[in-house]
Amino acid sequence: MKGFVPPPRFGGAYLGNEPPPVNREITVTEGISVKDLAEKLEIRAKDLIGVLLMRGVFVTVNQSLDAEMVKDVASRFGAAATVISYEDEIANQAIEEILESDNIDELEIPRSPVVTVMGHVDHGKTSLLDAIRETDVVSGEAGGITQHIGAYKVRFSKEGSPASGREIVFLDTPGHEAFTRMRARGAKVTDLVVIVVAADDGPMPQTLEAIDHAKAAGVPMIVAVNKIDKPDANPDKVMKQLADRGLVPEEWGGDVVYVPVSAKKRIGLDALLEMICLVSDVAALKCTPGRKAVGTVLEAKLDRGRGTVATVLVQNGTLRVNESFIVGNTFGKVRAMFDDRGRAIEEAGPSTPVEVLGLEGMPDSGDTFLVVADRDKAKGIAQYRKMKEREAQLAKSSRVSLEGLAEQIRQAGVKDLAIIIKGDVTGSVEVIADSLIRMSTEKVRIKVIHSGVGAITESDILLASASNAIIIGFNVRPERKAAELAQQENVEIRLHSIIYELQDEIRKAMLGLLDPTFKENYLGRGEILNVIRIPKVGTVAGSRVLDGVLRRDAEVRISRGGEQIWKGKIGSLRRFKDDVKEVTNGMECGIGFGSFHDLKEGDIIDAFTTERMASDLGALTTPAVVRE
Repeated sequence: MKGFVPPPRFGGAYLGNEPPPVNREITVTEGISVKDLAEKLEIRAKDLIGVLLMRGVFVTVNQSLDAEMVKDVASRFGAAATVISYEDEIANQAIEEILESDNIDELEIPRSPVVTVMGHVDHGKTSLLDAIRETDVVSGEAGGITQHIGAYKVRFSKEGSPASGREIVFLDTPGHEAFTRMRARGAKVTDLVVIVVAADDGPMPQTLEAIDHAKAAGVPMIVAVNKIDKPDANPDKVMKQLADRGLVPEEWGGDVVYVPVSAKKRIGLDALLEMICLVSDVAALKCTPGRKAVGTVLEAKLDRGRGTVATVLVQNGTLRVNESFIVGNTFGKVRAMFDDRGRAIEEAGPSTPVEVLGLEGMPDSGDTFLVVADRDKAKGIAQYRKMKEREAQLAKSSRVSLEGLAEQIRQAGVKDLAIIIKGDVTGSVEVIADSLIRMSTEKVRIKVIHSGVGAITESDILLASASNAIIIGFNVRPERKAAELAQQENVEIRLHSIIYELQDEIRKAMLGLLDPTFKENYLGRGEILNVIRIPKVGTVAGSRVLDGVLRRDAEVRISRGGEQIWKGKIGSLRRFKDDVKEVTNGMECGIGFGSFHDLKEGDIIDAFTTERMASDLGALTTPAVVRE
């Protein structure tokens, strides 16, 4: 055509403004090198480097490229690129190998269930685990099993039972925090959760917390009602209380199995193990022992004599000594393996917990463990992930905040607002939960994923981080470590003492009408050592500064047992007989709180200043945000 000027080309690449037509599709792995991408595109590496140079990107042939760069460059050569993770590539290869096999049915076999036991610390959880260990008669070490790692296998043996001879894997390490940390990283380790409840005590806050965590993970539950041998045991009362929480027993028309047990008298242990096998049969757990091993890191530690040691649960395939692997952002080679009794083994099949030696770095709990054939490629992927992790830390992930809710509604339509509620008394928590749920509209659904009584703990922060939730504290404060973790995880905490202000704030957030917030800047913390009552003056708190600094012009909160009892300003601050402006860490002082005199020894004083912050729909708020 006369007057037509074709777009400039370089090494087969279109350099014009208009994108070239896409005539093929390629699939590449995350962190692909320039050399490998050139092979996929069937071009010379120097041509690819030339195109990158024109875009202002200086690279070598062995350098890794991020996903957006790969897609953009591939489109310049008429290819649509799909970037998948290294785990997905290995999984796809394993599926292709299975499909190419003649006897697919023989490759997939049933595997042992993985069970986590959770519950309140005083309800016999440890005693139940010990009793189950000693029922493992096949081991020949009844009562004498040495626990080297936080997971172990038990073989169920009972004459006449269809589940006799089956193996069950118990995880001992994941408490609520570790359980949620794994789920926050997308790891599904547990097939079944056993909730332990004492028949003479009933559900406690930690029990209800464990139930909420299991529900959030979407894992089936079995309730073990322990201590039924006690004279004041009342299993029916426990079932009624838990049924009110949504765990309706099977005999009452529900879908939750209840098993009465006594760890001390060894009553009902066989029934519990049999029920675990039956419930897991419903899930039809399968594995392929012949494929390369894939698993999850339960925990990792640094041993002075052995280096980095990872406790790995092999979930599929078979892990063997001398195999190379990648795990999270590190890699290594299996130099030695040990089973749950500390014995050296050469291979480990599906649903087997093992200690692995030979890691090049420290992995995180919940990281995927994957055997690979190409060690050099595994090293390259690990280095690429470390680089991306550093970038992610610099640009912290954006958690949901009340200020950003209206913007998210405009972008996504219907929005689920997940909330965790902690209060000082049960009645307040229930009223707040009911009132907030009733505020749901066709555009915003409010979901209370957990509620409880007491101070805001690290477990609450982890659950909020995993579920992208906002924490509401009603007359309670976050623990010091919980506040620090909230800052690290970018979890928003809203503190209130008046329910109407709380409802008004949520309503305004749903409408995008929030007023400017106030950022709380931590100053210091002190403890009241003794209370001195002076005639005509009032009550003075003899205190010691535990952390930071206490200033005369600071605002303070006084907490007792983790619950806030007063908030105001310091009236007077003295060292011996002298008025002072501030008292630093480790020093003792006398503090007056104006008209407030209800002080006791052991009360905690938190000092802070507030800073007015402009409202920003996209801004992240600090963990301790209060309302005027």
